[in-house]
Amino acid sequence: MLNDYLHNLPLIAILRGVKPTEIESIGQALFDAGFRVIEIPLNSPDPLASIEKLSAKLGAEALVGAGTVLQPEQVGQVRDAGGRIIVSPNARIDVIEATVRAGLASAPGVATPTEGFAALDAGAHALKLFPAEAIGPKVVKAWRAVVPAEVPLMPVGGISPDNMGEFVAAGATGFGLGSALYKAGMDVDTVAANARAFADAWQNL
Repeated sequence: MLNDYLHNLPLIAILRGVKPTEIESIGQALFDAGFRVIEIPLNSPDPLASIEKLSAKLGAEALVGAGTVLQPEQVGQVRDAGGRIIVSPNARIDVIEATVRAGLASAPGVATPTEGFAALDAGAHALKLFPAEAIGPKVVKAWRAVVPAEVPLMPVGGISPDNMGEFVAAGATGFGLGSALYKAGMDVDTVAANARAFADAWQNL
């Protein structure tokens, strides 16, 4: 499921701090730029309301879900709000297993091969390499030598249109994009421009 949504533009939008009153317009701007996976971190204002509104607006055309999911009981709350992907900064096995049982896509955060393979054994569908600034392209290249080719490796943290190329050359599948794409309080036009810049940078790789 996740790979289908990442096929044309393998970029995950991370909307930390977004409010329910603005989620539909920002989500539509991202969708118009080609984004098909949108993550609303659970430490945002009323995140479940935002997930519910955006999931209803975009339907099956996009994969909307939650980030910063730290507890297994949060998985069911996200599912009930219409979310279909669970992203975490860490690789907590019971969160991954709860995600798989709920039929949702799982993208846990990992920083070592030990964490990565444990996450895959638990059913993770993609690996969020976090924080990308600390991991760097050389480590991504080493990961790609041992991680199955069909498993998406998605660096997150400090990614910009200018540094995506070196990570892709090392074997990254795509990226999670945070503050360089969206910051709390950012207007829709700015988000749209940022989204187009990332999409264009990807197409030019």
